[in-house]
Amino acid sequence: MNTDNAGGAPGRVVVVGGGIAGLAAAHRLLRAGRSVTLLEATGRIGGKLHAGEIAGVPVDLGAESILARRPEAVELARAVGLGDRLQPPATTTASVWTRDALRPMPKGHVMGVPGDPRALAGLLSGEGLSAVERDRALPPAELGDDVAIGAYVAGRMGREVVDRLVEPLLGGVYAGDSYRISMKAAVPKLFEAARRHATLTDAVRAVQAAAQAPAGPAFTGIAGGIGRLPLAVAGAITAAGGEIRTDTPVRGLTRRPDGWEVRTDREVLHADAVVLATPARPAADLLAPESPAASAELASVEYASMALVTLAFRRADAASVPAGSGFLVPPVDGRAIKASTFSSRKWGWVDDGAGDLFVLRTSLGRYGEEEHLGRDDADLVALSLRDLGDAVGLAAKPVAAEVTRWTDGLPQYPVGHPARVARIRDAVAKLPALRVCGAAYDGVGIPAVVADGWRAADEILATPTPARSTRSDE
Repeated sequence: MNTDNAGGAPGRVVVVGGGIAGLAAAHRLLRAGRSVTLLEATGRIGGKLHAGEIAGVPVDLGAESILARRPEAVELARAVGLGDRLQPPATTTASVWTRDALRPMPKGHVMGVPGDPRALAGLLSGEGLSAVERDRALPPAELGDDVAIGAYVAGRMGREVVDRLVEPLLGGVYAGDSYRISMKAAVPKLFEAARRHATLTDAVRAVQAAAQAPAGPAFTGIAGGIGRLPLAVAGAITAAGGEIRTDTPVRGLTRRPDGWEVRTDREVLHADAVVLATPARPAADLLAPESPAASAELASVEYASMALVTLAFRRADAASVPAGSGFLVPPVDGRAIKASTFSSRKWGWVDDGAGDLFVLRTSLGRYGEEEHLGRDDADLVALSLRDLGDAVGLAAKPVAAEVTRWTDGLPQYPVGHPARVARIRDAVAKLPALRVCGAAYDGVGIPAVVADGWRAADEILATPTPARSTRSDE
């Protein structure tokens, strides 16, 4: 076994994990003058941001858009030279496929919770609409420290609005179950407003009134795919003198009087500071010897698995696909797919590069409903084609199909998640010059994950190095 930099380079930080959180942290540390080595266990950087292709057409095989109304991801894209490639969707008109019909996605809601029940006409039954109206007649509800958003909304407005709208919208973000998902974690502004207002309807309207109407689109993409972002950040890191090592899983972390010892299969690296930007379970394993409390909390974070099925058709064969960006599918309807994105309609850069092909994709799997994911790729394609036929009349055989599986891809935010994150951070803060970041903490969206990487980097920059040898056994 070799020992790398046995004396410890001044200001050297090892970042463990090459997803967008680790890349964002490494980029920020380098710009502040630190020496950075980033270690990624797999052969590819980027995590769930993954650029690929189908039938020669560039596509995203993971996350496909950025919430542009949060600035962090857009700022990072511009900082690494992608500013001129930022491109909003060509259409944002979406539908909900429910009760055997595509129904327009209603407007005027906060993550599916309506501020005006009339906006749900056509999506909900008459009984469901009446249940939403009953919110105003109910006494104020006690939310406590946290509450499951599905259970709370169902209690005020009935299950139908949850099952037909809140559930598919939240499922599209978390691949989770809205009857378990923390309202405080997933929709914090609505949670706080609901604590101040007598009715949920008033809380939704307060959130809408407080939201400024920014110029520009709510979401944006990157021509060539969101998967270009981690590649560009990695290029900026290496251009600035940082080092990125793939196929380098970290096997252990040990605190030393002069910093941290990071063990891989091939070597031992010495660092003044460490950023752990891995999913929760690898972070739990690495922290077990040094912070049993943080490790135990991280080990309890659950994940959902999902699969994306990307399909390319002859454009003439896809004439039945309607206008719009795609549709969501409420789990209550019992379909295999949870959503479909009409990529050639949604993204101009896909359409431009597809020639006489038409590209779309479906998603399958969510927390507690992952039985389909045990099937082989051909079965997932067949399930997708069956549902697409029922939804939009698409009967043609695809020219090409690509199945991308994200096993344990999305962390779950159940009731109590914010308190758990606070406990993790309190325990980690007792370790000198080590921070954690990623999707397991404060949000799964790209801007939230970038922001968490920056937060970890900033806290490292504010920490004296080399790391002190004061041990906390907790």
